[in-house]
Amino acid sequence: MRTNQAILGWLALLCAAPAAGAADLHNADYVNIQRGRYLANAGDCISCHTAKGGKPFAGGYPVETPFGTIYSSNITPDVVTGIGNWTREDFYRAMHEGKRKDGQHMYPACPYPWFTKMSREDVDDLKSYLDTLQPVRSISPENDLIWPLGWRKMVAGWNLLFFEPGAYAPDPDKSTLWNRGAYLVQGPGHCAACHTPKNLLGGSDHDRALQGGDAGEGWYAPGLTGNRRAGLGGWTTEDLVQYLKTGANPHTASTGPMTEVVMNSTRHLNEQDLRAIATYLKDIPPDQEDGHDAGDSGGAIDDETMARGKALYVDQCMGCHMADGKGQAEAFPPLANTSSVQAPNAQTLIQVVLGGDYMADPPTRPTSLAMPAFDWKLNDQDIADVLTYVRNSWGNRAPAVSADTVADMRESVHEYGPRYKRLISRP
Repeated sequence: MRTNQAILGWLALLCAAPAAGAADLHNADYVNIQRGRYLANAGDCISCHTAKGGKPFAGGYPVETPFGTIYSSNITPDVVTGIGNWTREDFYRAMHEGKRKDGQHMYPACPYPWFTKMSREDVDDLKSYLDTLQPVRSISPENDLIWPLGWRKMVAGWNLLFFEPGAYAPDPDKSTLWNRGAYLVQGPGHCAACHTPKNLLGGSDHDRALQGGDAGEGWYAPGLTGNRRAGLGGWTTEDLVQYLKTGANPHTASTGPMTEVVMNSTRHLNEQDLRAIATYLKDIPPDQEDGHDAGDSGGAIDDETMARGKALYVDQCMGCHMADGKGQAEAFPPLANTSSVQAPNAQTLIQVVLGGDYMADPPTRPTSLAMPAFDWKLNDQDIADVLTYVRNSWGNRAPAVSADTVADMRESVHEYGPRYKRLISRP
């Protein structure tokens, strides 16, 4: 009897052992998948891989470039139209080298020049998460590029000029927190893709990294250096953390693509990572251009322009942004001493005045406030004058805005149509 009980006991242990191992494996998979989900948030994958009104991650979103329109790919695990038949090696090569499963080059509208800095572990975890998504059978439209850029082999030459593959290497002279921030900014966050100037061939000008650049569709991404007038020099680390978490702080409120980034990406990051990003960005020294502050107005602005602009401001803007340009706390953002207002390029301001805009409204700071559109009410010269006034009042200093620039932007806004609020509910 005791022998039978012993045998039964050993059998129970043997049967239980695989179950325990399976549970451990399941837990490990769960952890990796959740890390991948977090990295998908950090990289804001959902924004570019989801068409307006489409299924999440199913691609088809049009990325407008100076060379034509590129449509994002389907990254759901559908085996025919998505990446369901991609191995981890295939996916890592795409992220690290910019090559698809079939070996063809990806266009750098996909930010693989930044994703290449991601570690192999992070890329594998991201793939693990994407494999858990609902497969969607969806074929993206054909790209519409100028000749001969439709020939993907041309990208090989671009890569030789502007792409340097390789994972992020920590700086031993910096803190762990700083290095984590640098990894997130330079890698999955790919901040430089918008906040760095580009050359005529679409390559990032690394000598002017994070000094402001084209964010696409007529939006300008302001500088992230320590420049006090047109960068983050006047912000504290806490200001940055607050902005990335809520889309607003005492200095400004998010607009255009950055509202989308906050809602679909940065607000989902944990406090430590937000602080790491802020620590890294606050360590970037101020940039100088031609020996002058990047926000220099570049010349005197005549009194008549300023007078017309002031009159328009009093009539149209003062009720929300106040006579001193300081706005109203927790409601309407300030215009005085604001880096986005003093940016060398006024495209974002013109877009907001023409088409209106929404502020980010995360659960931690819900708001239904919005900027109304004035395209129906103000002509090109009116908008040029009021923005010139705003950009050169209350201590602000920035180049004047021309009516011709407003006219060009007006045409672009009508061409693209309203993109925002294109905020995507999380799957």
